[in-house]
This record gives sequence, structure tokens and C-alpha cells, in this order.
Amino acid sequence: MRAVVLVGGFGTRLRPLTLSTPKQMLPIVNRPMIEHVLGHLAAHGIDDAVLSMGYRPDAFSAAYPDGVCAGVRLHYAVEPEPLDTAGAIRFAALDAGIEERFMVVNGDVLTDLDLTDLLAFHEARAAEATIALHRVEDPSAFGVVTTDVVGRVEAFVEKPPRDEAPTDLINAGTYVLEPSMIDRIPAGRKVSVERETFPAAVVEGGVYAMDGHTYWIDTGTPQQYLSAQLDLIDGRRGSPIEPLSEDARIDADAAVSHAVIGPGVVIERGSVVRHAVVLAGAVVAAGASITGSLIGPGATVGADAVLEAMCVLGDDAVVEAGEHLSGVRRPCA
Repeated sequence: MRAVVLVGGFGTRLRPLTLSTPKQMLPIVNRPMIEHVLGHLAAHGIDDAVLSMGYRPDAFSAAYPDGVCAGVRLHYAVEPEPLDTAGAIRFAALDAGIEERFMVVNGDVLTDLDLTDLLAFHEARAAEATIALHRVEDPSAFGVVTTDVVGRVEAFVEKPPRDEAPTDLINAGTYVLEPSMIDRIPAGRKVSVERETFPAAVVEGGVYAMDGHTYWIDTGTPQQYLSAQLDLIDGRRGSPIEPLSEDARIDADAAVSHAVIGPGVVIERGSVVRHAVVLAGAVVAAGASITGSLIGPGATVGADAVLEAMCVLGDDAVVEAGEHLSGVRRPCA
């Protein structure tokens, strides 16, 4: 079985980390996000993926010059212009010559969803399309999906008020699609699979949805990008992952806790790093304090500086000695 992986977005919510790097190439505990996504596909027997690309496609081909990532063969489908989700699916499937049932996943979503179960659910109902669902506490920021007792989708409700939401199940961004779904997507314009393609297909009764009952996180915001990594080192997704790179240099007098430290990072005497991610090659000078923030590759945090409340530093950004920053992005996104 083949998969289309949507990786074409600009990652604007994660700027400045994504000013020069596609978000799916950002590390999650010192391993590119796309490797986590494709490794999950490979674990369920999907060994061929089409990357639907737009922003910085060269970053992917440079990282995987042999066309293989996490044991999955890659086909690169580069959109000539942004086509939205359904348009991207159609373009990628046609570009790669997909003519059989296939899976679609979002490249910025990390999940432990059982893809084998999702496929079996799809087959058992002879569905044209099957959507994985995820239960959230507050559905008002999402599109919710209502179904009947056998899982047939009845309606899509976009961002309902919390106290009026008909369900707390949202579209989790993983789909099993029959090739006939491609024919439902018009060519030559932007088309949303969530707002246009699926709702139109629901009328004919062939769209189903399954509650995934599993871990799921959209990594597209700084807080979620941080949370996805802390979840891994905390063991929320199996055995805890080691958060400190072997070649990071952390002074014995520094205090590092609940943080991911990338390769080549230097953390000097008396500094404090907690609930944070410090990416490759960054320097945290003596006496600096970093809490709940993201430090980009090659960035420098000067001596006795303080960063808190989700500061985000981009590549090679500099915080001068003694600066006190709260919720700041540098350079300005």
C-alpha cells in the first residue's frame, strides 16, 4: 500500500524556526519529524510514500538523496502552486501514478494510531473514504465529525462553539481513500478535502470515520512542538527517549531538566534550562535561564539572559547578555 504525505505548508505558526526549514524537517528529540511520520507508516507495512511538497522541497531531497527515509521509498511531487489539502492529494496521487487504494497522512501530525485497524475498518464497510478521528477536550478550534452507529459520516461541523458542539471527535488528518476519490477533486484550483471534497462525498453515503482512541498531536504551534518532544522523553509513547545528545557539552554546574538538548549544544556554568528544546549548535552562556522556550540551531543566549513564556529563537539568532525576554520571537516572525 502507498501513502501520500502532506508536507507542503509554510509552517507559519512555527516561525522563525521555519523561515528556512520546512517544519517536517525540524527535529523531534534530535530526529527529523518526517522520520517519525514515515517510521509509523513503515511499522504498518507501508513502504512507499509520495511527499506532496511545496515549500523548500530541496531540503527533503538533500536530506535523503537515495530516496529512502525511515525504510520508506520516497517519490517527490512538487506542486507548482499551493493547491490546499485536496488539491495536493490529487496532484501527488496523479504525479506518482497511484491507481489503487492509498493512505493520506499529515506530515506535521504525530500519532500512535493503528493504521492496520483503520484499513480493516475501511474494508469492512466497503468505504470510499475513511477518516481517523480523535477526541479532544475543546472542539471549538477544530472541525468536528458526526457519525451514525456504524461509523458512516453524517456531517462536518467547522469550529462549533464549545457548548454547542455535537461531538468532541475531530478529523485527525489520516485517511484511507479509494482512487475514485481523486476523480471528485477538480483540477486547476485550490480544493480543501475537509471543507469541500469529504462533505460532497458524504451525500452518497460512502464516507466513514473511526475513533482512533490513541495519542495524537498537531506539532504546528510552538507549544505543541515542545509538548510533542516532552511527551517522548516522559514516556507517554512507550519507553522514554534520551533527551540529551551525546556530543552536547553541558557544564557540571548547569541545571538542565525536562529539556531536549541537540547535538553540538554548549550549556555553560550556572545556566538553567527547563521545559525547553535547544537545537543543534546553540550556545547558552553562563548564568542564562531558559524556561518553556525553543532555541533554534546555532542561536546564542548571552550570559545572565532570561527567556521565558515561550520565546522562540530562529537559526543563529542572538540574545544579548542580560536581556530578559518573555514570549518573544527573534527574528520577528
